[in-house]
Amino acid sequence: MDFFRNFTFGQYVPVDSAVHRLDPRTKILATLLLVMIVFAVRTFPGLGVLTVFLAAAIAAGRIQPGYVLRGLRPVFWLLGIAVALQILFGEPGGHPVFHRGPLTITRENLVLGAFYGYRLILLVVATTLMTFTTSPVELTDGIERLLRPFRRVGVPAHELALMMTIALRFIPTLLEETEKIMKAQMARGAEFSQGSLIRRARALVPLLVPLFVSAFRRADALALAMEARCYRGGEHRTRMTELVIRPRDYVAGVLIVLAAAVAIAPAAVWRLL
Repeated sequence: MDFFRNFTFGQYVPVDSAVHRLDPRTKILATLLLVMIVFAVRTFPGLGVLTVFLAAAIAAGRIQPGYVLRGLRPVFWLLGIAVALQILFGEPGGHPVFHRGPLTITRENLVLGAFYGYRLILLVVATTLMTFTTSPVELTDGIERLLRPFRRVGVPAHELALMMTIALRFIPTLLEETEKIMKAQMARGAEFSQGSLIRRARALVPLLVPLFVSAFRRADALALAMEARCYRGGEHRTRMTELVIRPRDYVAGVLIVLAAAVAIAPAAVWRLL
C-alpha cells in the first residue's frame, strides 16, 4: 500500500517558481539532454556535478526535497536488483573482497554497482522534475510543437503528444484506483503483504481484471467527453496561451550546457591522465 502513496511520477506540483515559468519545450529538451549526459558521464565527480545541478533546479522549482525523496522509494527495489546483479554477475577478474564457493565479489564490481545505482537515481530525479514543474496542458503543447516539423513525413504530432500526456495524467488516477481495489479486497479477507514474494505476486493477479475494466471505462468516458466537446484533433486548433521562448529560457539552456561541460570534463581529464 505504501508503494501507491509514495508514487509521485507524473504528478504536477502547482506552485509559482522560476522553473515552472520556463517554456515547456525548454524543460523537455533539458530533460532529454540531462538523460544523455547521465549516460555519457563515466566518473563519480561527474555525477556529483549533475547532483548539484539537479539540487539547484529542485530548489529553484520550490519542490520540497522530502517530496522528491518520497518519489524515489518505489524504485528502490529496482535499484537494489540492478546493483545486486552488477555486484554478483559483473565483470570477471579484479580484486576479490569476498569469496565463498562459486560466489566472488570484487572491489571493481562493488564500485560499478554503486555507480550504476547512483546513475539510476539521477535519471529518476531528472525525469520526475519535469513532471513536477510542467502541467499536462503545457506538456502536450510542448511535445506537439517539438514534433511539428516531423508532420511533413507523416508523424501525427498532435496525436502522439496527446497520447503521451494522457498516459502521464492517468498514472496517479490508476494508482488511486488500484489502492481502492486493494482496500476493497482486503476488507473481504485478501492478503497482499503476507507470505513469500511469489505468493504476494500471485495475490496481485486478481487486481488486474477490475483495474483493466476501470481503465477501459475511464478511457471510454474520456472519448465521449472529447467528442461531446467537438474535439477533432490538432487541425485549426487554437490555444489560450501561445508558447514563446523568452530570455529566461536561453539562460536556462546556457546553464544546462555549462553543467554538462563541467560534468563531462572530469572524465576527459581522467582519460588524459
